[in-house]
Amino acid sequence: MSFLRSSKDFDLYGYQDVLNPEAAWDEYCGFLTLTIDQYLHIQRRLMEEQMRLWCPSGIGQRILKGKNPQTIEEFLQEVPLTTYEDYADVLLARREDLLPAPAVTWVETTWEGGKRPVKVAPYTQGILDSFKRNGKGIIMLASADDWAHYDIGDCVLSGLAPLPFLTGVMGIILDQEFGFRFMPPHKTTTTMGFTERMKYGFKMALNSGIDYFLGMGSISYFMSKKLVGAVSGGSHGSGGGSSKTSLRAAARVLKARKKAKDEGREMLPKDLFTLRGFICAGTDNACYKDDLEELWGVRPMELFAGTECSLVGTETWNRKDLYFFPDACFYEFLPFSYVRQTDRYLPTVTIDQVQPGEKYELVITSLRGGAFARYRTGDVYRCMGIGDRADHSTLPRFRYIDRVPGIIDIAGFTRITENSVNEVISLSHLPIKDWCAAKEFDAQTGHPFLHMYLEMEPSSMQNLAVSEEIIRHHLEIYFNYLDNDYESLKAILEMEPLQITFLQHGSFAAYEELAGVPMQRISPEPDTVRLLLSAMKSREPLSFWNEVIG
Repeated sequence: MSFLRSSKDFDLYGYQDVLNPEAAWDEYCGFLTLTIDQYLHIQRRLMEEQMRLWCPSGIGQRILKGKNPQTIEEFLQEVPLTTYEDYADVLLARREDLLPAPAVTWVETTWEGGKRPVKVAPYTQGILDSFKRNGKGIIMLASADDWAHYDIGDCVLSGLAPLPFLTGVMGIILDQEFGFRFMPPHKTTTTMGFTERMKYGFKMALNSGIDYFLGMGSISYFMSKKLVGAVSGGSHGSGGGSSKTSLRAAARVLKARKKAKDEGREMLPKDLFTLRGFICAGTDNACYKDDLEELWGVRPMELFAGTECSLVGTETWNRKDLYFFPDACFYEFLPFSYVRQTDRYLPTVTIDQVQPGEKYELVITSLRGGAFARYRTGDVYRCMGIGDRADHSTLPRFRYIDRVPGIIDIAGFTRITENSVNEVISLSHLPIKDWCAAKEFDAQTGHPFLHMYLEMEPSSMQNLAVSEEIIRHHLEIYFNYLDNDYESLKAILEMEPLQITFLQHGSFAAYEELAGVPMQRISPEPDTVRLLLSAMKSREPLSFWNEVIG
């Protein structure tokens, strides 16, 4: 599938296509040197173009409800903050007649398991052109060690999911723009399962070497562990056709084994390969970066993209903070104090108004004929500062924090909400009286998991043999049933995503009496969880089992 068959570069800085490295860097990474006024000029010019497309479109008219904003200021005042529910009936039906511009392809992601399984978003040619341009910049930045000092390679070990997911678009565009040799090839990704693709990619990598590794942080970590295990176990020739090991691959493995043995440690991927660039996407990357750097000898560079917003930001060669591309979306920032609120006209700030140290939910308006206006992405960022001399930039820089508190995302796979947990409990018929669920992190590995705090019905438990393992297994049956991505956490990442703590009967009531407010069911603050546990301990010192059988 060629997304670029009729594309034309958006001429952001007035250059024509260039071939020399310095001019190419200025073309694709030069946005870092924009002043905030220059940045806003690009944002406003593209926003004005988008308004002329979006406002008269069918989807725009449905949201505007007769309003007719003429300026950007009027648009920000009159258009309500939106969520996917505002677009679902149009987009899930793929009503192209109501879109601001024709869709070249549709991209898919998880919405809310069971009740609302998927979201889809239309990508116009303009969106793909912007994606292509910014993708070039990311590849340059990933292989750079300073301003304009970069060296493009061509062999890519890929942990990217295929179309219709966003990473499939990313892989195809990078392949077409750079002629990368993807391992495994894109043509195999729709016909092979994840494990088969991974083995095939490993085999190709051992034969040819790797310049880049692309994938979600969690997937990259899992693949790295599997790669070492496969090579150490002598199965590096499996998958993707012939099982014979080439002389080149065998020599690579022998050299790596010797290096690890000489240094008195286990073999690591960095003994097998020398990466020019390592790129990771998705949520929870911060949980895996240190481990991945230890495994590969190169710290991953994080980018950020979303199905609705496309490719919006990237870190630089410093691997610290990310910058938003000026031509991907028009950006607004909702202060964190409002993120649990659902009012349609909450106050936002633009990128020139963000404050260092503050957290914000990202709100985007699609550019280049996209469908979304003032759309709450559900992604929270902290502004880390304004500018960085090391990056040659005076722009605001950000760090991704997590999803908004109403959504628990584990390793980029799940979208757990209060509705989905209630549905799981209802289907399971377990005697659960009350509950809350938090995303927590393993003390040893730093990796995320879902922690449910459960208060059971004592009268219902008296004649039921129960344990944490039984309850967890029972709940997971229904999490898997409602959300295939939850199942992938175990099937693909081989992790145990759910832990359970039983609370004494009356614990939630005791908390409410102490705090004066009901317990927040999804993503309560750590201090709130500690108060819940202290409320339990403040009661008569009976264990859960004493109360069940007593």
